[in-house]
Amino acid sequence: MEPITYLTEAIRVLQHIQENNAVIRTVADKAAETIARGNWVRLFGSGHSVLPTQDCFPRYGGYVGFYPIMDPRLMWTTVSGPGGAEELLWLERQENYINVFLRHNTWDANDMLIVVSHGGQNPAPVEMALAGKEAGLFVVAITSEDNHRNKPATHSSGKKIGDIADITIFNGVSSEDAVVSVPGVAGKVGGVSTLASIAIIQSIVSETALGLAQRGYKVKPFAAPNVEGLGPRHNEEVYEEFRSRLNRS
Repeated sequence: MEPITYLTEAIRVLQHIQENNAVIRTVADKAAETIARGNWVRLFGSGHSVLPTQDCFPRYGGYVGFYPIMDPRLMWTTVSGPGGAEELLWLERQENYINVFLRHNTWDANDMLIVVSHGGQNPAPVEMALAGKEAGLFVVAITSEDNHRNKPATHSSGKKIGDIADITIFNGVSSEDAVVSVPGVAGKVGGVSTLASIAIIQSIVSETALGLAQRGYKVKPFAAPNVEGLGPRHNEEVYEEFRSRLNRS
């Protein structure tokens, strides 16, 4: 039986990430240092790149220390119409919107920021990375190496997120993102960049927890109700830990 093309390509991408895991461990070590001293590892993505940040925390297996920065106007809730993809795509390409969005945000220079963007060129992720750097944060970019090295910057700064970040993790995905050719069809189907970015984020989360354990800091994972050995208030305690850290920020 012929293998499924999409799965073959997905495995190739994950293998590429595994072969370049040193940078993930470097980021995880920085994240462990950040969380251990009571600060946040903040995450941002717009469009489909918001999904890896949502899959970080709160979700089963996640823990307090990671803080997604999410704007409902930069993620779609429907295909077309109010909250639709076409509105989002327009907005994330408008310069200076992020500066307005961040008026409610309080940075701490000891925090850390991970910005996810496959293209790495749109104003929303670029300006988020710039804002983090200006505030003194350690900034990490997750993006496509093909886009970073071969596609022109479109922001007026002349920069892509990989140009701004202290460390860049490449997702192993080509600029077109989709990976499966269909006979007689222009363009490919089956996008893989979200899967790649989620794998990178979850690798950082996992390696960070291991690094924290080596520092004597035991995380309390947000857990599924069928996990054995947990107290009846386990997840309530996770919420309380989150609120406590938030109030200290």
